[in-house]
Amino acid sequence: MTRYIRIIFLFWTTSLSAELEYRLNFLIASLSSLANLIGGLFSLFLFYRNGYTFAGWNWSQSLIVLGFFTLLQGFSASFLIPNLNKIVEQVEKGTLDFVLLKPINSQLWLSTRSISPWGVPDLFFGLIIIIYAGGQLNLHPVNYLLSFLPIVFGIAILYSLWFILGATSIWFVKIYNVTEVLRGFLEAGRYPLVAYPPLYRVFFTFIVPIVFLTTIPAETLLGRGQPSWVLGSGLLAIALLLFSRAFWAFALKFYTSASS
Repeated sequence: MTRYIRIIFLFWTTSLSAELEYRLNFLIASLSSLANLIGGLFSLFLFYRNGYTFAGWNWSQSLIVLGFFTLLQGFSASFLIPNLNKIVEQVEKGTLDFVLLKPINSQLWLSTRSISPWGVPDLFFGLIIIIYAGGQLNLHPVNYLLSFLPIVFGIAILYSLWFILGATSIWFVKIYNVTEVLRGFLEAGRYPLVAYPPLYRVFFTFIVPIVFLTTIPAETLLGRGQPSWVLGSGLLAIALLLFSRAFWAFALKFYTSASS
């Protein structure tokens, strides 16, 4: 474990050094994140401007859901996109061979090799929204601590789904559009689950589990989350993480290296 921590630290320091050579990109990323945030706030405002509310969710409570969604966007931009989107490229170009030859777990290498600072603005804006909305609702600091576990589970679920899709590139090679479809589904996490018709709620719970990414952490922060849902989120995260490992090992059996 200590060895892997040192390796990840080395990965991230070298990656950040390379990325920060283009510091103007950080300003551009910040402006882009701010524009996306304003767009998200405006779309949410359109629902509430005439007194309409999602069932059981007032304006401040819905802001918390948007805050968690923004946090996940920042996490994706910093960790998932720089790493998992490159699995397709590595399979296509044959450079996955070099990864498999390294004396390190290939899934760990593919998942942690790079880090990008361009997701930091979204992480910052997401925290600001959550803290602001929590202040409006007079939430106790303990609520924030309780919501930490569900958001960690949500991150694990998001990572697992993304990695599993990336692994399918061993068969289909060019699956850029599939990851974009997943990102499109994730947009549904901007709003509480009750914002959608019943059929969509079933889909976003059991097919593409968006509810575990934003709504469950938000309900836990609000102090009304059911322990069974949090437990289910944890079990789903563990199951998907284990499945992603098994699926990657299975996929590699079908990988034809560039040198063979």
